[in-house]
Amino acid sequence: MSKISIVTPQNIELDYELGSVGDRIVAGLVDIAIMIAYSIVAGIILAFSNIHGSTQVVVSTIIFLPVMFYSLFSELLMHGQTVGKRVMSISVISLTGNQPAFSQYLIRWLFRLIDIWLSSYLLAIIVIAVSEKRQRLGDIVANTTLIKTVARTSMQQTMYVPVVENNYRVTYPEVIYLKDTDIQLIKEVLINIQKSGNTQLSLHIMGKIETTLGIKSQHEPLIFLYAVLSDYNYLSLNA
Repeated sequence: MSKISIVTPQNIELDYELGSVGDRIVAGLVDIAIMIAYSIVAGIILAFSNIHGSTQVVVSTIIFLPVMFYSLFSELLMHGQTVGKRVMSISVISLTGNQPAFSQYLIRWLFRLIDIWLSSYLLAIIVIAVSEKRQRLGDIVANTTLIKTVARTSMQQTMYVPVVENNYRVTYPEVIYLKDTDIQLIKEVLINIQKSGNTQLSLHIMGKIETTLGIKSQHEPLIFLYAVLSDYNYLSLNA
């Protein structure tokens, strides 16, 4: 099991399990199957249409654009995933700790011509297999890689249940000013603490939140972080 440590912009070090070559191959096959199915349906529609000549060329080009830009648009709209990647529970992540930028997704998409199509996946498989961070050429240039998401998702579901009690009392009302990205970071930190046992992470991010909100907690770091999540969820649901 290959792992990678990434330092977020908040200087929090998080560990991720890297997506394997097999994960990528299966995800790629699923995506190819989707593109082939779309192309067949589109071809049948065009064959039975009354469009001819230059108009047919223009319409055909427009219809088949989704196939050409499938991976780029999918990763942009599905937060680093295509349908195949979602099936295999892997996702594109920036090595800077931020959500990948459009330019990074674009670079990955452009390099698919070299990594995948011109070499029939062979070059991508070789580079991923020998790369320490399980990157193909497009990932290396874009400064991205693929991580597993299934463990993180299941742990989020078990470690944090939304607050539903009507008599719930908010401890830190200031948390309503936090961003969704801040809450996601807290969840990531708690997940990493569960996996690694490194409780220093909780102390670090606790200080960041206290500074951001201008508060001072009397709770232990882990209790504080769980309270912040519960308060945020309650306030968001009852806004």
